Amino acid sequence: MAESQTQTQNTIIPKETALQALNTIIQLHFEKTLEKKRAVDLQKKHLWKLFQHFFLFLSVVFAAESISPRLQCRHCWVPISLLSLAHLIFYVSVAQTLRCINGLKYQRRCHKLTLGLATEKLRLLQLRTAAARGGDGGGYENEVAVNGEEFEIHYQEPPESYFDIKIDNQTKYKGARL
Repeated sequence: MAESQTQTQNTIIPKETALQALNTIIQLHFEKTLEKKRAVDLQKKHLWKLFQHFFLFLSVVFAAESISPRLQCRHCWVPISLLSLAHLIFYVSVAQTLRCINGLKYQRRCHKLTLGLATEKLRLLQLRTAAARGGDGGGYENEVAVNGEEFEIHYQEPPESYFDIKIDNQTKYKGARL
């Protein structure tokens, strides 16, 4: 009974198939990492444009107020309410953009971890095939015994301490600014 379990777990997979599968996984996660980096850069550009538009709006309103010769207290509520509304919209937009950037960075980190795991398994597979070539291959030069569970590469997520480190760094940065 124990022999049947070991036979089902250890399967002989051609070396080229195993290498091709791992290389495909590595390429996929590398492309996903680059895609997430481009998305973060695009969100950062969007954030800068948001800052520019907001401060342009502020400068236009303040310039209009300073040029106006008949500025009276009863007419000030319109620009004040416009600026308050603009501030609210601006801060909500910035918060949403930063949330999106943090989500993309988290996904990028996950793809980097998965990429690292796949690269490590590829390295181990190549070492195993090199060791098999060095010794008596027994006629299986192009085939390697691979455990089915060992060959699977699951999507990796960072540990919970990833969020703790990020929060600590943000707290230190905010504390240094004060």
